[in-house]
Amino acid sequence: MKTIGLIGGITPQSTILYYQILNDLAEEHTGTSHSAKCLINSVDFGQIKKLQHEGCWDLLDEIMADAAKNLENAGASLVLITANTMHLTIEAVRKSVSVPVIHIAEATAEKIVEKNLKTVLLLGTKYTMEMDFYKDVLSSFGINSLIPNAEERKEINRVIYEELPKGELKESSRANYVQIIERLKNEEGAEGVILGCTEIPLLIQQKDVSIPVFDTTKIHATKAMYLAMN
Repeated sequence: MKTIGLIGGITPQSTILYYQILNDLAEEHTGTSHSAKCLINSVDFGQIKKLQHEGCWDLLDEIMADAAKNLENAGASLVLITANTMHLTIEAVRKSVSVPVIHIAEATAEKIVEKNLKTVLLLGTKYTMEMDFYKDVLSSFGINSLIPNAEERKEINRVIYEELPKGELKESSRANYVQIIERLKNEEGAEGVILGCTEIPLLIQQKDVSIPVFDTTKIHATKAMYLAMN
C-alpha cells in the first residue's frame, strides 16, 4: 500500500471523515486489523476561512503548496486536498510536487458518468457554487450543473461555515437542505446531487433524498485508496 497524504484541517470534521473512510477501506481490501498508510498535514481552518473571505487566493496557493510539499517530503506517494473549495488552489499544489494530486471534482464526475446522469445539483460553499472552477470540471465530462437560488445558497453556505465545522448537526438545517434538493429536482430537473463540501455528508445521506447522492468525501477517499493499492 502506498502512503496517502492528506492536506487536512479544512475542517477537522471532514479530515476525521477521510481518516475513517480510508481505514475502513484498508480493512475491507486487506483484512481485519489492517489500517491505511497515511500522513496528515493539518492547516489552520481559521486562517484559511479568513483568507477565503478576503479573497487572498495567492496566499492560499502558497499555504496549500507548502502543505503538499511537506507531505511529499515525508513520504506521501499521492496527495488529497480534503476540501472541495480549496481545489481552487490545485494547480499551485500540483506544480509544487512530483506526486499525483487527485482532483475531487474529477473523481466525482467519473461516478456521475457511470450512472449516465447529465444534470446534477451542486451544493457547497458559496465559492464552490458560484465560481467556475468546479463546474468547469463537470462540464468537461459532459455534465450540466445546477445551483440553488441566492437565498438558498446563503443558507447552505451559512450551515457549512457556522455549524458543520463544530459538528453541529441540526435537524432544521437537514430539513432545509432536503427541501432545496427536492425543489431543484422537481423544478429544474436535477437527476442527482453532489455533496460538494466534504462536511455535508455529516448532515445529508442517500436515505434523506429521492435522487442519487454523490458523497465527494467518500468518492475522493475511495479513489485515493484504489490508487494506493494499485
